[in-house]
Amino acid sequence: MRAIWSGSISFGLVTIPVGLQTASRTEELKFRLLRSKDLSPVNYKRVAEVDGKEVPWAEIVKGYEYEKGKFVVLKDEDFKRVDLEATDTIDIVDFVHLDEINPVFFYKPYYLAPQKGGAGAYNLLRDVLAETNKAGISKVIIRTRQHLAAVKANGNLLVLELMRFADELVAPESIKIPAEKKTGPRELAMAKTLVDQMSEKWDPERYTDEYKSALMKLIDRKIESGGKALPASEHKSKRPTNVIDLAAVLQRSLQEAGKIKPGAKARAKKIPARRKAA
Repeated sequence: MRAIWSGSISFGLVTIPVGLQTASRTEELKFRLLRSKDLSPVNYKRVAEVDGKEVPWAEIVKGYEYEKGKFVVLKDEDFKRVDLEATDTIDIVDFVHLDEINPVFFYKPYYLAPQKGGAGAYNLLRDVLAETNKAGISKVIIRTRQHLAAVKANGNLLVLELMRFADELVAPESIKIPAEKKTGPRELAMAKTLVDQMSEKWDPERYTDEYKSALMKLIDRKIESGGKALPASEHKSKRPTNVIDLAAVLQRSLQEAGKIKPGAKARAKKIPARRKAA
Protein backbone atom coordinates (compact mmCIF):
# COMPACT_ATOMS: atom_id res chain seq x y z
CA MET A 1 0.00 0.00 0.00
CA ARG A 2 1.34 3.41 -0.93
CA ALA A 3 2.13 5.80 1.93
CA ILE A 4 0.08 9.00 1.93
CA TRP A 5 2.69 10.76 4.08
CA SER A 6 6.34 10.03 4.79
CA GLY A 7 8.36 11.32 7.69
CA SER A 8 9.51 10.15 11.09
CA ILE A 9 8.46 9.61 14.70
CA SER A 10 10.53 11.56 17.16
CA PHE A 11 10.77 11.18 20.94
CA GLY A 12 13.77 12.34 22.91
CA LEU A 13 16.72 11.84 20.58
CA VAL A 14 15.14 8.81 18.90
CA THR A 15 14.00 9.20 15.29
CA ILE A 16 12.10 6.46 13.45
CA PRO A 17 11.46 6.79 9.69
CA VAL A 18 7.84 5.83 8.95
CA GLY A 19 5.17 6.02 6.28
CA LEU A 20 1.53 6.80 7.00
CA GLN A 21 -1.02 4.42 5.46
CA THR A 22 -4.80 4.46 5.56
CA ALA A 23 -6.26 2.15 8.23
CA SER A 24 -9.97 2.69 7.58
CA ARG A 25 -12.29 3.03 4.62
CA THR A 26 -15.83 4.19 4.10
CA GLU A 27 -17.95 2.15 1.72
CA GLU A 28 -21.14 4.07 1.12
CA LEU A 29 -23.63 3.61 -1.67
CA LYS A 30 -23.34 6.58 -3.99
CA PHE A 31 -26.43 8.13 -5.53
CA ARG A 32 -26.73 10.65 -8.36
CA LEU A 33 -29.26 13.44 -8.40
CA LEU A 34 -31.56 13.09 -11.42
CA ARG A 35 -34.27 15.13 -13.10
CA SER A 36 -37.47 13.18 -12.43
CA LYS A 37 -39.07 13.50 -15.86
CA ASP A 38 -36.20 11.96 -17.89
CA LEU A 39 -33.66 10.77 -15.27
CA SER A 40 -31.03 13.13 -16.64
CA PRO A 41 -28.13 13.48 -14.15
CA VAL A 42 -27.97 16.85 -12.38
CA ASN A 43 -24.48 18.31 -12.02
CA TYR A 44 -23.17 20.90 -9.61
CA LYS A 45 -21.57 24.05 -10.99
CA ARG A 46 -19.10 26.45 -9.39
CA VAL A 47 -20.90 29.75 -9.79
CA ALA A 48 -19.65 33.20 -8.80
CA GLU A 49 -22.04 35.07 -6.49
CA VAL A 50 -21.50 38.45 -8.13
CA ASP A 51 -22.68 37.57 -11.65
CA GLY A 52 -23.92 33.95 -11.53
CA LYS A 53 -21.32 32.82 -14.10
CA GLU A 54 -19.65 29.40 -13.90
CA VAL A 55 -16.00 29.51 -12.77
CA PRO A 56 -13.44 27.00 -14.15
CA TRP A 57 -11.06 25.31 -11.68
CA ALA A 58 -8.09 27.19 -13.16
CA GLU A 59 -9.55 30.49 -11.95
CA ILE A 60 -10.36 29.37 -8.39
CA VAL A 61 -8.13 30.39 -5.47
CA LYS A 62 -8.37 29.93 -1.70
CA GLY A 63 -9.36 32.96 0.34
CA TYR A 64 -9.86 33.76 4.02
CA GLU A 65 -12.72 36.12 4.88
CA TYR A 66 -11.27 38.40 7.57
CA GLU A 67 -14.22 40.83 7.39
CA LYS A 68 -17.66 40.54 5.84
CA GLY A 69 -17.06 40.52 2.08
CA LYS A 70 -13.28 41.09 2.41
CA PHE A 71 -10.83 38.30 1.61
CA VAL A 72 -7.11 37.64 1.62
CA VAL A 73 -5.88 35.08 -0.94
CA LEU A 74 -3.57 32.25 0.14
CA LYS A 75 -1.55 30.34 -2.45
CA ASP A 76 0.25 27.00 -2.11
CA GLU A 77 3.54 28.70 -1.35
CA ASP A 78 1.89 30.66 1.48
CA PHE A 79 0.92 27.45 3.26
CA LYS A 80 4.54 26.26 2.95
CA ARG A 81 5.76 29.51 4.55
CA VAL A 82 3.92 28.86 7.81
CA ASP A 83 6.66 28.89 10.44
CA LEU A 84 6.16 25.53 12.11
CA GLU A 85 9.04 23.15 12.65
CA ALA A 86 8.99 19.43 11.94
CA THR A 87 6.33 19.44 9.22
CA ASP A 88 7.47 15.91 8.34
CA THR A 89 7.80 14.66 11.92
CA ILE A 90 5.38 13.04 14.34
CA ASP A 91 6.83 14.77 17.38
CA ILE A 92 5.90 12.93 20.60
CA VAL A 93 5.70 15.48 23.40
CA ASP A 94 4.23 13.31 26.18
CA PHE A 95 3.50 9.68 27.02
CA VAL A 96 0.06 9.22 28.59
CA HIS A 97 -1.73 6.17 29.99
CA LEU A 98 -4.45 5.14 27.52
CA ASP A 99 -7.02 4.72 30.29
CA GLU A 100 -6.75 8.44 31.04
CA ILE A 101 -7.85 9.52 27.55
CA ASN A 102 -11.56 9.94 26.93
CA PRO A 103 -12.41 7.97 23.73
CA VAL A 104 -14.33 10.97 22.32
CA PHE A 105 -10.97 12.57 21.50
CA PHE A 106 -10.07 9.85 18.95
CA TYR A 107 -11.53 9.93 15.45
CA LYS A 108 -9.34 8.54 12.65
CA PRO A 109 -6.65 5.82 12.65
CA TYR A 110 -3.67 5.37 10.32
CA TYR A 111 -1.13 2.56 10.17
CA LEU A 112 2.51 3.51 10.65
CA ALA A 113 4.85 1.37 8.55
CA PRO A 114 8.60 1.35 9.30
CA GLN A 115 10.80 2.65 6.51
CA LYS A 116 14.32 1.49 5.62
CA GLY A 117 16.60 1.47 8.64
CA GLY A 118 13.83 2.06 11.16
CA ALA A 119 12.72 -1.47 12.08
CA GLY A 120 14.72 -1.75 15.32
CA ALA A 121 13.55 1.53 16.86
CA TYR A 122 10.03 0.92 15.50
CA ASN A 123 9.77 -2.45 17.27
CA LEU A 124 11.22 -0.98 20.46
CA LEU A 125 8.64 1.82 20.62
CA ARG A 126 5.79 -0.59 19.80
CA ASP A 127 6.84 -3.02 22.54
CA VAL A 128 7.27 -0.39 25.25
CA LEU A 129 3.89 1.17 24.43
CA ALA A 130 2.23 -2.26 24.58
CA GLU A 131 3.84 -3.20 27.91
CA THR A 132 3.09 0.14 29.58
CA ASN A 133 -0.37 0.58 27.97
CA LYS A 134 0.59 4.12 27.06
CA ALA A 135 0.26 6.33 23.99
CA GLY A 136 2.67 8.88 22.65
CA ILE A 137 0.79 12.19 22.38
CA SER A 138 2.09 14.09 19.39
CA LYS A 139 1.44 16.79 16.84
CA VAL A 140 1.69 16.16 13.12
CA ILE A 141 1.04 18.30 10.05
CA ILE A 142 -0.79 16.45 7.27
CA ARG A 143 -1.36 18.46 4.12
CA THR A 144 -2.26 21.95 5.39
CA ARG A 145 -3.46 21.21 8.91
CA GLN A 146 -1.85 20.38 12.22
CA HIS A 147 -3.40 17.49 14.11
CA LEU A 148 -3.20 16.27 17.66
CA ALA A 149 -2.50 12.53 17.49
CA ALA A 150 -1.69 9.48 19.57
CA VAL A 151 0.91 6.86 18.62
CA LYS A 152 -0.36 3.50 19.94
CA ALA A 153 0.68 -0.14 19.80
CA ASN A 154 -1.72 -2.36 17.87
CA GLY A 155 -0.54 -5.94 17.54
CA ASN A 156 2.63 -5.94 15.42
CA LEU A 157 2.00 -2.39 14.22
CA LEU A 158 2.17 1.14 15.46
CA VAL A 159 -0.98 3.15 14.81
CA LEU A 160 -1.30 6.90 14.59
CA GLU A 161 -4.79 7.92 15.65
CA LEU A 162 -5.78 11.51 14.95
CA MET A 163 -7.41 13.30 17.87
CA ARG A 164 -9.56 16.34 18.42
CA PHE A 165 -8.13 19.33 20.25
CA ALA A 166 -9.99 20.17 23.46
CA ASP A 167 -11.60 23.28 21.93
CA GLU A 168 -13.08 21.15 19.12
CA LEU A 169 -15.30 19.21 21.50
CA VAL A 170 -18.64 20.47 22.78
CA ALA A 171 -18.57 20.86 26.56
CA PRO A 172 -20.49 17.98 28.20
CA GLU A 173 -22.04 20.51 30.59
CA SER A 174 -23.95 22.03 27.66
CA ILE A 175 -26.03 18.84 27.28
CA LYS A 176 -29.15 18.99 29.42
CA ILE A 177 -30.14 15.76 31.14
CA PRO A 178 -33.05 15.07 33.51
CA ALA A 179 -32.52 15.32 37.24
CA GLU A 180 -30.78 12.22 38.57
CA LYS A 181 -32.99 9.49 39.94
CA LYS A 182 -31.32 7.07 42.32
CA THR A 183 -31.03 3.54 40.93
CA GLY A 184 -32.55 0.87 43.14
CA PRO A 185 -30.44 -2.18 44.12
CA ARG A 186 -32.86 -4.61 42.45
CA GLU A 187 -32.79 -2.75 39.11
CA LEU A 188 -29.00 -2.51 39.25
CA ALA A 189 -28.61 -6.23 39.94
CA MET A 190 -31.01 -7.16 37.13
CA ALA A 191 -29.24 -4.84 34.71
CA LYS A 192 -25.89 -6.47 35.57
CA THR A 193 -27.42 -9.89 34.95
CA LEU A 194 -28.76 -8.76 31.58
CA VAL A 195 -25.33 -7.41 30.62
CA ASP A 196 -23.79 -10.77 31.60
CA GLN A 197 -26.29 -12.66 29.44
CA MET A 198 -25.58 -10.43 26.45
CA SER A 199 -21.79 -10.41 26.88
CA GLU A 200 -19.58 -11.95 24.17
CA LYS A 201 -15.90 -12.00 23.32
CA TRP A 202 -15.09 -9.10 21.01
CA ASP A 203 -15.15 -10.21 17.37
CA PRO A 204 -15.49 -7.40 14.79
CA GLU A 205 -16.59 -9.90 12.13
CA ARG A 206 -19.87 -10.37 14.04
CA TYR A 207 -20.99 -6.86 13.09
CA THR A 208 -21.95 -5.90 9.55
CA ASP A 209 -23.79 -3.05 7.86
CA GLU A 210 -27.27 -4.59 7.67
CA TYR A 211 -28.83 -1.39 6.35
CA LYS A 212 -26.47 -1.30 3.37
CA SER A 213 -27.19 -4.98 2.55
CA ALA A 214 -30.95 -4.44 2.78
CA LEU A 215 -30.69 -1.33 0.63
CA MET A 216 -28.75 -3.24 -2.05
CA LYS A 217 -31.44 -5.95 -2.06
CA LEU A 218 -34.09 -3.28 -2.53
CA ILE A 219 -32.08 -1.76 -5.40
CA ASP A 220 -31.84 -5.18 -7.07
CA ARG A 221 -35.61 -5.61 -6.74
CA LYS A 222 -36.17 -2.18 -8.26
CA ILE A 223 -33.92 -3.09 -11.20
CA GLU A 224 -35.74 -6.39 -11.74
CA SER A 225 -39.11 -4.61 -11.69
CA GLY A 226 -37.96 -2.08 -14.27
CA GLY A 227 -38.00 0.77 -11.75
CA LYS A 228 -41.61 0.26 -10.71
CA ALA A 229 -42.81 1.07 -7.20
CA LEU A 230 -42.48 -1.83 -4.77
CA PRO A 231 -45.16 -3.01 -2.32
CA ALA A 232 -45.18 -1.23 1.01
CA SER A 233 -43.11 -2.92 3.71
CA GLU A 234 -44.86 -4.52 6.65
CA HIS A 235 -41.93 -3.66 8.89
CA LYS A 236 -42.86 -1.57 11.91
CA SER A 237 -40.33 0.50 13.79
CA LYS A 238 -39.99 0.00 17.50
CA ARG A 239 -41.69 2.78 19.37
CA PRO A 240 -40.09 4.21 22.49
CA THR A 241 -42.01 3.31 25.61
CA ASN A 242 -42.58 5.36 28.70
CA VAL A 243 -40.77 3.19 31.23
CA ILE A 244 -42.81 3.32 34.42
CA ASP A 245 -41.81 -0.01 35.96
CA LEU A 246 -38.10 -0.36 35.18
CA ALA A 247 -37.81 -3.65 37.04
CA ALA A 248 -40.60 -5.20 34.94
CA VAL A 249 -38.93 -4.08 31.71
CA LEU A 250 -35.60 -5.53 32.84
CA GLN A 251 -37.29 -8.80 33.79
CA ARG A 252 -38.83 -9.13 30.30
CA SER A 253 -35.44 -8.31 28.78
CA LEU A 254 -33.84 -11.09 30.80
CA GLN A 255 -36.47 -13.55 29.60
CA GLU A 256 -35.95 -12.56 25.96
CA ALA A 257 -32.17 -12.67 26.22
CA GLY A 258 -32.34 -16.47 26.50
CA LYS A 259 -30.19 -18.72 28.61
CA ILE A 260 -28.60 -17.37 31.78
CA LYS A 261 -24.87 -17.94 31.96
CA PRO A 262 -23.30 -19.68 34.97
CA GLY A 263 -22.70 -17.08 37.63
CA ALA A 264 -25.38 -14.80 36.26
CA LYS A 265 -28.04 -17.29 37.46
CA ALA A 266 -26.56 -17.31 40.93
CA ARG A 267 -26.50 -13.53 41.05
CA ALA A 268 -30.10 -13.38 39.81
CA LYS A 269 -31.19 -15.42 42.85
CA LYS A 270 -29.59 -12.86 45.14
CA ILE A 271 -31.60 -9.96 43.71
CA PRO A 272 -33.25 -8.28 46.72
CA ALA A 273 -37.01 -7.84 46.87
CA ARG A 274 -38.21 -4.61 45.38
CA ARG A 275 -38.99 -1.89 47.87
CA LYS A 276 -42.52 -0.56 47.90
CA ALA A 277 -42.94 2.78 46.20
CA ALA A 278 -43.44 5.68 48.51
